[in-house]
Amino acid sequence: MKKFKSHIILLNLLILLVYFNRSIVAKEKLLENGQLVLLELAPVDPRSLMQGDYMRLRYKISEQLNIDSMPKRGFCVVVLDEKGRAEKWRFQESLSPLSPDEFPIKYMATDHWNIQIGAESLFFQEGQAEKYEKAKFGGIKVDANGNSLLMGLYDEQFQRIQ
Repeated sequence: MKKFKSHIILLNLLILLVYFNRSIVAKEKLLENGQLVLLELAPVDPRSLMQGDYMRLRYKISEQLNIDSMPKRGFCVVVLDEKGRAEKWRFQESLSPLSPDEFPIKYMATDHWNIQIGAESLFFQEGQAEKYEKAKFGGIKVDANGNSLLMGLYDEQFQRIQ
């Protein structure tokens, strides 16, 4: 029986390692091949804008929505301008229809007032908060399946804040 338990433990460990490695490879592909989309940041409650070593993010796209009439999960489909900013958008339940100049971003309704599009917070080194206060855009990389990864924050001249 002991031999059987050790095989089960090793098998579970192997499955876990395969899962994590697939996740890492998928994120690396997204970083390499994804399209950079700049989402304009919206104001956040000033008391929660800076808390310790992270910044809570909110995007203008998520303002003024009738969330009760939207599917709980779906895709925010954006069209980019020449600078890479999300200019027009719509929300739909499935990945299609998409035209060649549109990019999908997965979203999830979190409650009756908010939707989560991409990353909702940015972690940074302690003492660096002032540098990020001038951020105007959140830069995310998206792939054809709507997966997204936060690349960083950008100022009004579209320069990444580092």
